[in-house]
Amino acid sequence: MASENVVGKNTGESAVTTIVNLAAEEAKLAREGVKAPGHAILSICKSLVAGGVAGGVSRTAVAPLERLKILLQVQNPHSIQYNGTIQGLKYIWKSEGFRGLFKGNGTNCARIIPNSAVKFFSYEQASSGILWLYRRHSGKDAQLTPVLRLGAGACAGIIAMSATYPMDMVRGRITVQTEKSPYQYRGMFHALRTVYCEEGFRALYKGWLPSVIGVIPYVGLNFAVYESLKDWLIKTNPYGLVEDSELSIVTRLGCGAVAGTVGQTVAYPLDVIRRRMQMVGWKDAASIVTGHGRSKAPLEYNGMVDAFRKTVRNEGFGALYKGLVPNSVKVVPSIAIAFVTYEVVKDVLGVEMRISD
Repeated sequence: MASENVVGKNTGESAVTTIVNLAAEEAKLAREGVKAPGHAILSICKSLVAGGVAGGVSRTAVAPLERLKILLQVQNPHSIQYNGTIQGLKYIWKSEGFRGLFKGNGTNCARIIPNSAVKFFSYEQASSGILWLYRRHSGKDAQLTPVLRLGAGACAGIIAMSATYPMDMVRGRITVQTEKSPYQYRGMFHALRTVYCEEGFRALYKGWLPSVIGVIPYVGLNFAVYESLKDWLIKTNPYGLVEDSELSIVTRLGCGAVAGTVGQTVAYPLDVIRRRMQMVGWKDAASIVTGHGRSKAPLEYNGMVDAFRKTVRNEGFGALYKGLVPNSVKVVPSIAIAFVTYEVVKDVLGVEMRISD
């Protein structure tokens, strides 16, 4: 795990350095009146780097809460160890130490960096495409509406989730394993190889359907609420929040917090179900995953609907919102930091905003 983190860090720093150097060269050529070669490719690279940095920074900042959320979602109700946000964090600290709070974060960042890069880039491309089609169909110079932004965000979420889902699946398993787990995944690549060899290729996509269904309102609402709220604030300027046609970082963080709260509340039950479906088939998860009736044997789900039915029947409707509190505490700053970091890094790299052109 440590070696993967070091490799990931070095690779990330190398990529950022390369992009910054390319941006400097492009700026030099622009000052000399020469059009830089491969401008479109360079712009795409900068946008992807900005999205990747935003994802890595935001997830690392809330890694302890992310791990606790997953542990609460899948823990056996007959052997409860994590009972609330504060108690859960204290228990992890006491039983596993400081490193336990960040267990799985290396794998999480290895997943979220490409996921975030693809998501933000896909949103910009989808927004431009949807706006172009809307203008062509309506025959007028329209702007993006909240509904169009929702559609663009949903497209971006589906693309990003599908592209990186196997990493998300094994990240969930690595996150819930403890020092007492009978089998230890040594890292993301070891987990991917083990799951593939022992459970088959399809196992890498367990829980994909509820994930995709959940990502439509989650990512869609995140982008729609954030962008629409920003536009509204800039146009109305309540309480003098706008300076030189721009919102401050604090105000943008607030917009991101509102967007994250709305999106995660709507999509959270689907997140619980996908985590439970990801645990199915893992022979060493019996002490973690919820059991039938009073048994501690892991449940077998025949699909998303069956998982919903068995979860509600055995544990009640409230089980669909297990871990909501730490997730709420996590997702509000996480989404806010991601949006603002993305915009700041894009400004630093000199990426043009083309969504509403």
